[in-house]
Amino acid sequence: MSNYDLAAAAAALVPAPELLYGPPMPKVYRPRIGLIGCGGITEHHLRSYRDAGWDVVAFYDPNREAAEKRRTEFYPQAEVCGGVDELLATPGLDVVDIATHAGIRGPLIEQAIAAGKHVLSQKPFVLDLDEGRRLVALAAAAGVKLAVNQNGRWAPSFAYLRQAVRAGLIGPISSVAITLNWDHTWTAGTAFEKMHHLVLYDFAIHWFDAAYSFFGGHEARSVYAALASAPDQPIKPPLVASSVVTFPSGMATLSFNGCSRHAPAESCTIIGGSGTLHARGGICAMPAVELTTVAGQARCELRGSWFPDGFRGSMGELLCAIEEDRQPENSAEDNLKSLAICFAAMRSADEGRVVTL
Repeated sequence: MSNYDLAAAAAALVPAPELLYGPPMPKVYRPRIGLIGCGGITEHHLRSYRDAGWDVVAFYDPNREAAEKRRTEFYPQAEVCGGVDELLATPGLDVVDIATHAGIRGPLIEQAIAAGKHVLSQKPFVLDLDEGRRLVALAAAAGVKLAVNQNGRWAPSFAYLRQAVRAGLIGPISSVAITLNWDHTWTAGTAFEKMHHLVLYDFAIHWFDAAYSFFGGHEARSVYAALASAPDQPIKPPLVASSVVTFPSGMATLSFNGCSRHAPAESCTIIGGSGTLHARGGICAMPAVELTTVAGQARCELRGSWFPDGFRGSMGELLCAIEEDRQPENSAEDNLKSLAICFAAMRSADEGRVVTL
């Protein structure tokens, strides 16, 4: 028997399996939330919280106008505080969303933990894994939950893919292939342009985390990564990157081109012993997932969108964990494992070698 042309037999169309992939919601817990840092991304935080019916009661940003702007847009009855201490002293405050840059976030997380508040940290969580472990230990000692806003986990496509793998629909997986091409040159003239690992660190962390979650939370064994600059890119940080991440049961390959001005696209293919999952579409906007097994091919048209559902998911999972007294899926402790992949990729690209975790 031969099949030199690698042709695939036509698959019968079958119904898509029903999976629960929407953002988690607490049953009755309705906390009072404070926001520290009111930059551009917090528009998506606050829209998702407002739509979910969660109450943000206090805002703080060193730029008071930024805090007042967010308050006016989303929660006119909230307080704009003059400092972090004032925000943490807000009566009945339960949860703090810390959405600052990573360089100043650690002391703020520590301050919130010391005040007995549950914390959702913006991603990437920390700049140093030891600092991350220290903050995890502080939260555990204080009896509070510390989670990371790894919002890509609740993008509809990634959430459905993860649930399909967990349900055993394709058997044990051997490979994950993720490819993105988009225009990241919008960062020209911003603080991001000063970041050498703009792609592998600030951007790719979502996709490293996705690959890690698809492999069931098993820690990666090794990482190899490389960087290149597109011939016509207008900014200094390399915008072309790739990475190979090995896990105990398989391998993830990730390819990024942030200097693609035409036909931006994203795709993710997960191959298991008894089936294949595939999603493709626009950047952060893959509208459907296809599942192919011996039974045939199913296509699930997804509901929702990464913005804002991903942000509702990351906060919602923290709130569910508080309500159920368990660790959130996006706990800081777990996030250190995907962040380790990201750091290893940067080191590998800098040193031109495979980095063992």
